Amino acid sequence: MHPVKDRLDITGACRGLSGAEAVLKLRAVRANGDFDTYWAWHQQQEFIRNHQTRYRDQLVPTT
Repeated sequence: MHPVKDRLDITGACRGLSGAEAVLKLRAVRANGDFDTYWAWHQQQEFIRNHQTRYRDQLVPTT
């Protein structure tokens, strides 16, 4: 049984190799019970990328 290959071979699927790898990594994180830790880290990284780096001295105004 090859569920990953089957999903990638679906006609009209737009998932390439990098997308498939990302999905497999998330499935592994979830299967290992580490999803909550990963999600907290991911949210922190997104905050830094989207907000903190856009302000001078990396200080985000609170008001």
